[in-house]
Amino acid sequence: MNSAPRTAFVLGAGLGTRLRPLTNRRPKPLIPVANRPLITHAFDHLIAVGVERFVVNTHWCEQRYPEFFPGGKWRGRPITFVRESPEVLETGGGIWHARAHLGDGPFWVYNGDILSDLPLTPALDAHRAEGNEVTLILRSHGGNTNVAFDAAGGRILDLRRALRPEIEPRHLFTGIYIVEPPFITRIPAAQKISVVPIFHEMIRAGAKLGGIVLDEGAWWDLGSRSEYIAVHAALAEKNAPWISSEASVSPGAKITGATAVAAGTRVGPGAVLHDCIVWENSTVTPGARLTRCIVADGTTASGEHTDVDFAAG
Repeated sequence: MNSAPRTAFVLGAGLGTRLRPLTNRRPKPLIPVANRPLITHAFDHLIAVGVERFVVNTHWCEQRYPEFFPGGKWRGRPITFVRESPEVLETGGGIWHARAHLGDGPFWVYNGDILSDLPLTPALDAHRAEGNEVTLILRSHGGNTNVAFDAAGGRILDLRRALRPEIEPRHLFTGIYIVEPPFITRIPAAQKISVVPIFHEMIRAGAKLGGIVLDEGAWWDLGSRSEYIAVHAALAEKNAPWISSEASVSPGAKITGATAVAAGTRVGPGAVLHDCIVWENSTVTPGARLTRCIVADGTTASGEHTDVDFAAG
């Protein structure tokens, strides 16, 4: 029986091009969600199923990661940062490049630009019960359904209609999966490559590429500005607004809706913020009226605006 993974490989090397200019000065996994880096939500999700150490690949603005994790830890769990240079190696190449840090047991892989609270334990149970080499977590709604899955047999039949185009793909791949060490030997050495063609080869070879559908809980891909705003709106149903105790908010300011105000921020008197995301060490000037705006770190927002981003070049 497969042991429970104690290590997780969290993807942090993406360029974040769809979120520019917000990601001009930081990688997407470090953008704040409810006043904390997006990647920390992934860390907590994984800690809940027994993960004890993290490996994170880096590339774009890789020097920012130590700023957010100066001790190289999150909640007492060590983080190893593995730099990819001169280019991003994609998922498969990233796993191969980080192989020396992943240990000799199973490990989780988790995309660093998603936010989810779906239950992971059923995936672990299925992975162990079936003796899979890889188990993909799927959903039947919520995005790009490009996976063909045999629910009765628990096997992945195709991804992106590459092998069985006659089968209508009905499942979304969440970017969360469990991997056994032999999978690494399938990855071409020192190459830029996605895991998808490797999964195709596994299917052709009859290898144990399994899946499980988890429609419980929430899952978001924070690939665009609209999705970033929407996540805060959804989270606001439980707890909002989020105002850091280390922010300076004038008593005359009005903050409503799904608004997050991060540490080091100054909000002037008479300012009105509704459904806004205000990053660290930024300024909202007196009398500003902002709706669904994003104020990136170190920038200043003034005037009356809706759906405008304030970000450094």
